Amino acid sequence: MRYRQLGSSDLQVSEISLGSWLTFGGGVEDVHARACVDQAFASGINFIDTANVYARGGAESFLGEVLVGRPRDSYLLATKLYFPVNGDRGLSREQVHKQIDLSLGRLRTDHVDLYQCHRYDKETPLEETMEALTEVVRAGKARYIGFSEWRADQIQAALDLVPRVEKFVSSQPQYSLLYRVPEREVIPLCERHGISQIVFSPLAQGALTGKYEPGQSPAPGTRAASPTMGWAMDRFRDDDVLAAVQRLRPIAERLGITMAQLALAWVLRQPNVASAIAGASRPEQVADNAAASGVDLDDATLREIDSAVADVAVR
Repeated sequence: MRYRQLGSSDLQVSEISLGSWLTFGGGVEDVHARACVDQAFASGINFIDTANVYARGGAESFLGEVLVGRPRDSYLLATKLYFPVNGDRGLSREQVHKQIDLSLGRLRTDHVDLYQCHRYDKETPLEETMEALTEVVRAGKARYIGFSEWRADQIQAALDLVPRVEKFVSSQPQYSLLYRVPEREVIPLCERHGISQIVFSPLAQGALTGKYEPGQSPAPGTRAASPTMGWAMDRFRDDDVLAAVQRLRPIAERLGITMAQLALAWVLRQPNVASAIAGASRPEQVADNAAASGVDLDDATLREIDSAVADVAVR
């Protein structure tokens, strides 16, 4: 496993991180989820991402149970707030302080390494949010702060408040071979200001693993076949997208890697990406994802990948 510095922080995060959306706290049986966490540590993954809204607090509670016996300095823990959970929502000063305390209680720790705004809150003044996050950091409840899916102008507005408030060190956008929108504005802006990307959905909700084929129904037990989770794949289930993904298969085979490893190595080719978040329901998936760290794609291969998905990639 390779590690990269997270923005202007002193955190060294594993190139592959463990996500908990749709899996921990109910989406996957606890015995399998525990095995995934154990495999993550065995594979050198040190960064775990969650949120207060995942399983309505269940993901944080699960992680609190499985991590409590491990040395606190053996892993980096990130959580988020914003979305509605148990009647609360937003990034007001009240919510920032309330939700960090609730998250710490469920996670059974006195601090998180990264506290993130899950989205931008248009109903709360940005100054109020940034001041509250700064108070959380200075109280020792979070080491650093970040955000997810903010626009470039929103990021810049927060940067304009520094040094009166704490500076963001991370951005968590959706980013994959099939969804490249952050390349337009967010990544260039973040590069200039010492903010790293921790990308989610680098496998396009599983589409880039190659297990879904055009014109065929998803296999039982897969995310796309799930009545509760299939919606998350959205346009990645379209036949033209799945056909393009299949054009990546010979590239992965030639390199001797899996389709998932190819997709993860592709996002990690970007120096501003510190880590790629990958969820898993089985430990072998964790091990396979982790093996993408250290896979370097040469320029010719990158051009071949671009050509394969050029007609379906969202830019």
